[in-house]
Amino acid sequence: MKTHLFCIAMLFMGSASIAQKNTSATEAVITYGSRSNGKETGGEKKLYIKGAQARIAGQDRQAKQEQFLQFSEAATYQVLQSTGSIYTLKKPFSEYAKAELIAGVDTIMGIPCQKAKVFIRSNTIEIWYTKDLKIKGTPDLTITPGLGLVLKTIRNGNTETYAKKIDYRKVKADELAWPTQWGTLLDEAAYQRQIIESRYQTVNIFHKEKISFGNKIENPAADQSNVTYHFSGGTVILKKVKLPAVKAGQSVFAELIQNSNGDAYDRTGSVFMIPVDKSVSFLTALQNGLQHLPVYNSRNGKKYQGVVATDNYLPPLELMRFFTSFGVKHFNEQAKIKGYNWADSVIYKQDITVLSPRLQGEVWIGVFIGNYDKGGHTVSLNLNYYPGYDGEKEQEKKSFILPVFNTTNLMEMAGQEYGTMFDKDSLTVTIDVPAGLKNPRLRYLTTGHGGWGKGDEFVPKMNEIFVDGKRVYHFIPWREDCATYRFSNPSSGNFGNGLSSSDLSRSNWCPGTLTLPVEIPLENLTPGKHKLQVAIPLGKPEGTSFSSWNVSGVLIADQE
Repeated sequence: MKTHLFCIAMLFMGSASIAQKNTSATEAVITYGSRSNGKETGGEKKLYIKGAQARIAGQDRQAKQEQFLQFSEAATYQVLQSTGSIYTLKKPFSEYAKAELIAGVDTIMGIPCQKAKVFIRSNTIEIWYTKDLKIKGTPDLTITPGLGLVLKTIRNGNTETYAKKIDYRKVKADELAWPTQWGTLLDEAAYQRQIIESRYQTVNIFHKEKISFGNKIENPAADQSNVTYHFSGGTVILKKVKLPAVKAGQSVFAELIQNSNGDAYDRTGSVFMIPVDKSVSFLTALQNGLQHLPVYNSRNGKKYQGVVATDNYLPPLELMRFFTSFGVKHFNEQAKIKGYNWADSVIYKQDITVLSPRLQGEVWIGVFIGNYDKGGHTVSLNLNYYPGYDGEKEQEKKSFILPVFNTTNLMEMAGQEYGTMFDKDSLTVTIDVPAGLKNPRLRYLTTGHGGWGKGDEFVPKMNEIFVDGKRVYHFIPWREDCATYRFSNPSSGNFGNGLSSSDLSRSNWCPGTLTLPVEIPLENLTPGKHKLQVAIPLGKPEGTSFSSWNVSGVLIADQE
């Protein structure tokens, strides 16, 4: 019994002597591990401490950010190197969330630690720290950095960062890596934006380009890269760009920023890519006229230019369907209403990863907004490439992507016919399906138009999809949430009953919003030729007013 008590006493004295022995140390390297729900998650952080200076390593690999503490100034420094520039945020300890101290002492690695708690954006972080050592620091700058030396944190009761090892030794200059220059000093808001944008790649396609009608057009010589062309009276802008290869696990988003530059109305818009891998392309029509497009003959006697795929032609691949608001920005000052804070622009952003195999190398990207205004609209378009998460092991997949039909008349102002073929017929196209496809589906976009009380814009209509005469999908595309976007529509008309025009429900679109596609499974699509049909009960004309439908379809599948 005495021997047992003696061993316990010696163990306690040994632990105490270790802590006491190093209370005078001013340099150390601390290694931190992490657990989630009690399981090790791998990866380590290191805290290099040298006197009043400390550096956190392994904090943010994707952002290429370095984090430092300067205790003599009671401040942290966060330094970001991005696209050849250096940005720095200096933040005093006093600006961090205040920690709530908790009574009691726990022992971490033989070191008595006090406990605190901090609340950040509805997250609760428990902190174990000591003030008994000369070395100070924290593995995480989201918590209060001036407490002392933080040895453990637990976020929301399940995510733990803990000290695994304290190595009291001289810290090398390259380990501390104290910056020789701070670059541009930013406030916290500007720095956080730089951090976010450094994590992904942005390819700018258009920047504040004008889409209008009736102005003089002087295009550069044909087929140049990285120059903007204007077609169809100025309502289509087009550019040939070189896009990066898409890696496994990566996500691609299209982001369009739009505002009125004089046009007060809600207009159909489309972001599209022009396939040029057939002998005839939509590019030829833009450059040389509609007569170069194959014609679709309908039972109503009308001819529709370039709306369906043929053996030697593919219609434009629609990346994003959007609708401009009623006059955002340009008419804000002309429509002052107390409590109505009009938006400065409309931002449309959509995940288009499924189409990314078609968006690699040299491609033609365009934007269309149908309007008859000399001021028109201003747009900027970016493609954002977001990397996959660390440790993601998604296999590279081969994809089959075939634009099948597109009735959005992108050359409306050059005379391209509206999508009115549904009055006496379905839209019918023959497709040739190759062998080796898995999980085939149709990416289908649809919006109804006809802007009067009985027009298809305001009347729900069934859309039916047939393959070889068998109905495979049907639904009524309809939006009832348009009033949500009132603050993007300053020039929308106000009715006597208190509603605004932009509030009204519509056939799958609202002023100032995107229209999302639906993916229709085609499980029984075998190799060979198939007839695909779209049927919509088109509304009858009324005087000079008529209804039409903008539908686009892309066959998508995995390839063996």
